[in-house]
Formats: sequence, structure tokens, C-alpha cells
Amino acid sequence: MQNPTQIHNLLVDLWLHRSRTSIVWQAAVVAVSLPIAAWLNRWVRKHVSPATGKWQWEIGGIQRLTFPVAALGLVWLARVILGHPNARLLDIVIPLLASLAIIRISVFILRNSLARGGPLQYWERIVSTLVWIGLALHITGFSPVILHSLGTLGFDIGDQHVSVLLILEGLLSISIAVVLALWLGGIAELRIMQAATLEMNLRVLLTKFIRATLLIGGVLIVLPSIGVDVTALSVFGGALGVGLGFGLQKIASNYVSGFIILLDKSIHLDDTLTVDNRYGVVRRLTGRYMVLKGLDGTESIIPNETLITSTVVNHSYSDRNVLVSIPVQVAYDAPLELAMSIMRTAASHHARVLKDPAPAVYLTEFADSGINLKMSVWISDPEQGQLALVSDINLEIWREFQKHDIQIPYPQREVRVIGDLAASTLGVG
Repeated sequence: MQNPTQIHNLLVDLWLHRSRTSIVWQAAVVAVSLPIAAWLNRWVRKHVSPATGKWQWEIGGIQRLTFPVAALGLVWLARVILGHPNARLLDIVIPLLASLAIIRISVFILRNSLARGGPLQYWERIVSTLVWIGLALHITGFSPVILHSLGTLGFDIGDQHVSVLLILEGLLSISIAVVLALWLGGIAELRIMQAATLEMNLRVLLTKFIRATLLIGGVLIVLPSIGVDVTALSVFGGALGVGLGFGLQKIASNYVSGFIILLDKSIHLDDTLTVDNRYGVVRRLTGRYMVLKGLDGTESIIPNETLITSTVVNHSYSDRNVLVSIPVQVAYDAPLELAMSIMRTAASHHARVLKDPAPAVYLTEFADSGINLKMSVWISDPEQGQLALVSDINLEIWREFQKHDIQIPYPQREVRVIGDLAASTLGVG
């Protein structure tokens, strides 16, 4: 393979003699090969669906290699068939397409080797393109010229000259450090979350601490390599402390409260809570807020400070069993024992009602219109709500009361007119 200087000279020579017939037919070969390869790539992606089983790697690799390999094959085939001794343009295009195929499959293998859901899963195409552009500039010999131009273009800050090249190197170094930190954090999170011996709150706390430590450590390690004095960050740290004391006080309070909640184990994932008149199930715990999903599907984002400073009713803190009370009123002439037995039977037939403790019915009051009864039942799934449960049990009680002619009274008032008052009202006397 020719070195970058030779390829650069070839490109310069091709540009100077771009009107020659040999250059025209080589450009035509490239112009025809690339659209055909792109069409073939679309056809493969359309007819070869992504796999989720044992063929996932193979099909994923085929989809990523279709375009560069097809284009490389067409260009190389044209180079062999035409057999022109001075096919310089094709000699440059062939290594570029080969490097594109190698980079795509390498990044794909690297992404699948990392933790599932890692950063490369979403940035694979961008990373592959950037790496190929850098390699293409190196192969064609243009990288020294571009790097020199970027190095001279910049501005001065005191005695320090800040060039565009330095900024790009810094961004690249920090990006690599962040990607590696997130990758290592993802691996640690995967391992910690699989540790059944650790409580869930402790797992979440460890993963957040490890991820934050890796991110901060990675950035601090990279900064000196791009000429940033880490000791100068003490000034920034002081300014940050002042900011936390004033403008960022609430944000800092929420993060500190989040770590306190995770440490004291007062709230866990899937707990059923009532917070600030909001009832729901804890679906997510983060460093700044908690997501509480209500029974109607709405999700409330509650700052962690609210959980520390206000009263939180945890319906599943030490015991997930919840008592549900169902009031019923019967007439005074109703068979009381039978009515209470019907209520207990109706509750015990429901699938959500626990057998232990068993449903119980109590006589609570002799009211104006009838006798007030209250039935208590226990459930172990408060996150499913109580409205449907109470409705089902009430319907069953109503059906059984109808069968046994047990009346549910309604308010009645009697007005009696007695003696002289009745006579005067009627105009008699």
C-alpha cells in the first residue's frame, strides 16, 4: 500500500490533470459504484430484519458492511476488468472503502462487547464516521496541513495561546474520558443490580456514587493532558460553593435529600405512598427527584426535599397489607346476623381480599334511618387501588340482599298534626 505522502501527491496530480480521459472514466466508475452500493444497502436493511437471537451479531455485521464492501467490490472489479495501468483514482478509493468497512465492523464489535445500553449504542454511526474521516485524512496525506492550520488559528488568554486544535483535542479527550467512565459505570451498575444480597436502595446508591466518581475522576485525569492546571479549579470550587449557598441551594438540598433517602431506606422502589395529597407507586428514585405514578396513569415528579420536610404516608413501609373499610346500612327490621354473614361471604369470594386476616363485619351505630354496619377487609396489593375492589364487593352484597329481601333504608320523615292545631288548620271550631 502506498504511504500517505505518495497518495497526497497522487491527489494533487489528479487535480491538476482532472480533464484527462483516464481520470474521467475512473470518476465515472466511482460515481456508478457508490449509488449501486447504497441501493444494495437499503435493500438488505429492508429485507433482512434485525435479529434478537443467536444471529443478532451476524445480521448486524452484514447490515453495517453491505455498503462499504459492495462499493469496494464494484470498484475493485472495475479496476481488474478495465486493467488500466494508471488507475490512480481507484487506487486511492479502494483503501478508503476498505478502511470504512474495517472501522464500521470494529466499532460494531466494540459496542456489542460493552455493557448493554452503553453510549456507543446511540453514537455508533457518528463515532464510525468521525474515525473514518480522521483515517481518510491521514491516508490521503491532508492531516498535517489541516492540523497545522488548526494549530495556528486561535486566540490568546494572557500568556496562553488557545488554538482551535487545542480546543478540539480537549473536547475529544474529555469525550473519550466520559464515554469510558459511562461504560465502566454501566458495567458496574449491571453487576451491582444483579447482586441479590444487597438491598435495592443500596444498589441504586452505589451505582450513582460509582458513576459520579468515574465521571469526575476521568475529567480530572484528562484536564492536565490538554494544558489545564487542576489547581486552578480551586477557584471554581470556591465559586461553586458560594453558588450552592445562594442560587443553587434548592438544587443542592434535593441532591443531599436524595442520598439521605437512599441511605435511611425509608422509601423503596414499588412502594405505595401518599405525598402531598398524591397517592401512587414509586417508579423511579433519582438524585434530585422521585417519580410517583398514580392509579390514573399520571406521573408526579416530586423533589426529594419534599420527601424530607413533609409527612410521607408509606402504605408498604414494613407491611404491604392495607385495611379497606366498606360501610353498609340495613333497615331495622332486617335479619341482622344474615346481613352480616352475606357481607363476609361477598368479601371472601373476591380474589384480592386476604383470607388471613379474614373479613370482619361490625355494628357501629343505630342511626336514624337504619343500622350502620362496617366491614373491614385486608388486601396486599394497594398499588392496584381500592375503587374497583369496593365496587365489586358492594355489587355482590346488593345482589344477595335482593335475594333475601334485605332492605337498605333511605331517610324518611313523618309529620303528624295532633289536637286543636289540626282543627284550627282545617277551619273547624
